[in-house]
Amino acid sequence: MELRGGRAARLALGLALLCSALEAAPAGPQPRAAVGQFWHVSDLHLDPTYHITPDRTKVCSSSKGANASNPGPFGDFLCDSPYQLILSAFAFMKDSKQQVSFMIWTGDSPPHVPVKELSTKLVISIIGNMSSTIRHFFPDLQVFPALGNHDYWPQDQLPVTTSEVYNAVADFWKPWLTDEAINTFRKGGFYTQLFESSDSCQPLRIISLNTNLYYSPNNVTVNITDPANQFAWLDGILETSSQKKEKVYIIGHVPIGYLPYARNTTAIREYYNERLVKIFRKYSSVIAGQFFGHTHRDSIMVLLDEEEKPVNSLFVAPAVTPVKSVWQMESNNPGVRLYQYDLLDYSLLDLWQFYLDLRDANKKNESNWKLEYILTKAYGIEDLKPESLYEMAKQLSVPDSTLFEQYYSNFIVSYDKTIVCEEGCKTCQICAIQYLDYSSYTDCINREATWR
Repeated sequence: MELRGGRAARLALGLALLCSALEAAPAGPQPRAAVGQFWHVSDLHLDPTYHITPDRTKVCSSSKGANASNPGPFGDFLCDSPYQLILSAFAFMKDSKQQVSFMIWTGDSPPHVPVKELSTKLVISIIGNMSSTIRHFFPDLQVFPALGNHDYWPQDQLPVTTSEVYNAVADFWKPWLTDEAINTFRKGGFYTQLFESSDSCQPLRIISLNTNLYYSPNNVTVNITDPANQFAWLDGILETSSQKKEKVYIIGHVPIGYLPYARNTTAIREYYNERLVKIFRKYSSVIAGQFFGHTHRDSIMVLLDEEEKPVNSLFVAPAVTPVKSVWQMESNNPGVRLYQYDLLDYSLLDLWQFYLDLRDANKKNESNWKLEYILTKAYGIEDLKPESLYEMAKQLSVPDSTLFEQYYSNFIVSYDKTIVCEEGCKTCQICAIQYLDYSSYTDCINREATWR
């Protein structure tokens, strides 16, 4: 709703006075900051074929012919999400009555199925279905979405120019985005938008990146230096934000940095990763947080500058889908999360991770979403600022750290307490948390190998 005339002027004056008063507040112990909140959901991966049937190879297309392990009303660990699971997640979020300013939704609506089982039309229809489902539960909430690598057909092959999918999705997202954001999105699947809140002193800029353009399996962008000119665009937006003293949240689907479960492997191509790390270091004072999905797991990263000083906090949210492939030992329980931020400067204060114990939900035929952990309490840190996360990373690195065991259990969203991550597994995790560029990550891996 736009504010007009005198009321808008009075509100602006009131906020200006509040902000100058807050900025002039004396140093020393201050009460906890005024807190805002937002939801983060990712990787819904709806499988419309999911149904309970005696033939376990036919429960869902996403099991690709494998026997579903223990299918129930809320899904199975070898299947993508039944609609009932997705509905239960949004119903829980709505019923929790949390006061939130907005939601971020970091992509991937269609299921993991062979290419021939989907089409452009089907992919568009599933993204439309998920968009309207979110709007149904949260009709008045500002949502900032990002495209995932499965939000296209064929999957991963997102183009560098306008396309049928970009156009259709832009139409679905019109209720949430400005005309300018929609026009940018139609051209390359990314956008930026200001979030103006009557509770905050300054607007927050959201930058929704199409990191799928950099994703290793995307054959469209091979040998393109700056796909869809997104790097140049990003640099320009951040430069302007820097001059205007804005704060920025970066959202995207495929994260930067190294995968915590695969040695020496970035999710996006190494060249693109180096470019993004460079840009994010350059503008780290502007960026107050980065949020991704894609891996289906729960992890953090701390961006260090060239002097190894922590300058940015990054978060990868776990998936709503519980799917895993037959050969994977672990999966994840479905998860959604709530962030708390400082209304004054948008710095991140805490996160509350919620999850559904899938085995229990299926057994009881009811979805009892519950709190898995509160990050500051679980790891004994002050807030989610880069310095605090860096301290946490140091604690996790300690040999035989029980805190790391907790971190790994959260990484797989309490899937199985008996699964341990030691030696090489832990090295990958620890190095991925702290080192996002090639040279520092490689040094970390080699150093850890030498120590052992």
